[in-house]
Amino acid sequence: MEEASESKLWNMIRRMFGTRCDAPLEEVIREASEEGEIKNEEVRMLLNILRLHEKQAVEIMVPRTDLVCAEENDTLKDVAESILQSGHSRLPVYRENKDHIVGLIHAKDLLQHFFENKDVSVNSLMREPHFMPETKNVRQILMDFQNQKIHLGVVLDEYGGTSGIVTLEDVLEEIVGEIEDEYDPPRPQEVQTMDDGTYYVAGRTSLDELADIGIKIPTEQVETIGGYISHLAGKVPVKGEEFSDEFFSYVVQEANTKNIQWLTIRRLDP
Repeated sequence: MEEASESKLWNMIRRMFGTRCDAPLEEVIREASEEGEIKNEEVRMLLNILRLHEKQAVEIMVPRTDLVCAEENDTLKDVAESILQSGHSRLPVYRENKDHIVGLIHAKDLLQHFFENKDVSVNSLMREPHFMPETKNVRQILMDFQNQKIHLGVVLDEYGGTSGIVTLEDVLEEIVGEIEDEYDPPRPQEVQTMDDGTYYVAGRTSLDELADIGIKIPTEQVETIGGYISHLAGKVPVKGEEFSDEFFSYVVQEANTKNIQWLTIRRLDP
């Protein structure tokens, strides 16, 4: 974190808690939590803000293979159908292939012309794309989005090809957790007990929630079960990978490039 940004955050926390100025910020936040001055959810968000600089664009992006794009020669009807089917309000526009992103088209720009039946090209409506390297840290991405008043950036690999995109929602999810909108399908219950006694658990389930049902995982380094498994693995694991600790075994059931979505937990025999 830049010195000026850290100083501002520290001054805010010091005013809130009246604590000594030589303590690390994370220590101050955790002490305030233990004393009941801030809630666990607020602790998680504050710590996530402090750690934004530790993650890079490549870790939170939507990968190229999952991108919904428009081709610069598409008709407005084609683009409108893609927007309706995907639920996205902004689409990257490419020339020839996804390695050549030449612009972004916004749904609101499209709608202004779509019902007028004018012969308007996608090229004339698209906006300039914002590019970033895979190594750009998330705090810098958020600052760029704020300063330039944009919601989407195109991530480039070391050869200049498209690696993926990062949206403002992706960045905010690093602070507050996963954000669902009206286009997201309903989620099943986050913790389900199976007939064989194993648990089917959402990766975003907090360790506190699991402790309430008897799955106690002794760690203070992470807040969610998905984060715990990624910590064990030293990376975001893929579907089918298995891990274990002293008390439980874990199998990843669903995961993407950013996080574990679902896993099963089985208690080990004593």
